[in-house]
Amino acid sequence: MNCRGCGAHLHLPLIDLGTAPPSNAYVTREQLNQAEQWVPLRVLVCDDCWLVQTEDYRAADSLFDADYAYFSSFSSSWLAHAENYVSSMTERFGLDTQSRVVEIAANDGYLLQYVAKRGIPCLGIEPTASTARAARDKGLEIRELFFGEAVARMLAEEGWSADLMAANNVLAHVPDINDFLKGFAALLKPTGVVTFEFPHLLRLMAEHQFDTLYHEHYSYLSLTAVQALCARNGLAVFDVEELSTHGGSLRVFAQRAAGERPVAATVAAMLAHEEASGVKTASYYASLAPAAEHIKHELLRFLLKAKAEGKKVVGYGAAAKGNTLLNYAGVRGDLLAWVADANPHKQGKFLPGSRIPIVEPARIATEKPDYVLVLPWNLLAEVMEQQAAVTSWGGRFVVAVPELRCL
Repeated sequence: MNCRGCGAHLHLPLIDLGTAPPSNAYVTREQLNQAEQWVPLRVLVCDDCWLVQTEDYRAADSLFDADYAYFSSFSSSWLAHAENYVSSMTERFGLDTQSRVVEIAANDGYLLQYVAKRGIPCLGIEPTASTARAARDKGLEIRELFFGEAVARMLAEEGWSADLMAANNVLAHVPDINDFLKGFAALLKPTGVVTFEFPHLLRLMAEHQFDTLYHEHYSYLSLTAVQALCARNGLAVFDVEELSTHGGSLRVFAQRAAGERPVAATVAAMLAHEEASGVKTASYYASLAPAAEHIKHELLRFLLKAKAEGKKVVGYGAAAKGNTLLNYAGVRGDLLAWVADANPHKQGKFLPGSRIPIVEPARIATEKPDYVLVLPWNLLAEVMEQQAAVTSWGGRFVVAVPELRCL
């Protein structure tokens, strides 16, 4: 396989997680007697441009299909993040009713709803029919398309050249990342700005976040890699911020290559930090595989001990990262009875691979389990607040990444 960024041959491994079905391919009751497609889940590193990437086995349109079940609006903390983003960008870049905002991967309208409330014309690009429908129900204009240069030029001809483009947690999800980035250069106004948010590779490595690796994530990003990708495709990075979301993310600001905004000192500082951490060295990437194996063993020891003691363990959050963890560890319904999730589009279905049932959160209070394993560990505080009653019967919350903790 060649690097999807620079085209160099890939030979440096990051981790081999065996085989797994796509992490968002939730199984219906009718599909329980059918086979799932398990494909290799291997991640490689380009030692030319330092883009970390999953090997290609599935096409994007088979991963992000009409039944896509990830809806952003079921996380209250993520909605607050989106509202704060809109407020901050509106103030910083002087957006008003004459501006144009375009969001790529608009999902269920979690972000654009706050743009529309300000009277700013906005458009969402969202290829999955399920979430696009939910966004339209909020009164938003949505196009069901995969974004790239051709789509961008079509939208520009329609008058949608943008003052601001938002691309939150989508840059990692595109197989042709060069065509994707060319689209921003084509759709931005000469003075326009695009912001990319993505989980930071440094946090993934430092906190052993191997469960964020799955087929829907084609790339795992550092500023080092993103700056090179932008430069290759007509964009220039001019600022970067660190965020707490998704276990530690970056927000990268870019403009057209000919843009006149000065480059903030934050860019050089983050690039230097990444280089000092070892991002440009092969040895940096050797620690994740043994850490993942240790996490797997610790989780299995905990689940087996709980079962031997007659304790009931359930899960919370039918998240893609949880599916990576459970399938890598080989956890099934005998060790984890069920997983609760607030998203009704997942309830009544089963986790891919493990076939563990997904239920309503109310079942936690009904059955009073001894332990609640929080699979989306990045939302631990939110889950503990929503399910505070767990402690009233002596129940405890558990997370497995970056290390097993009972709270």
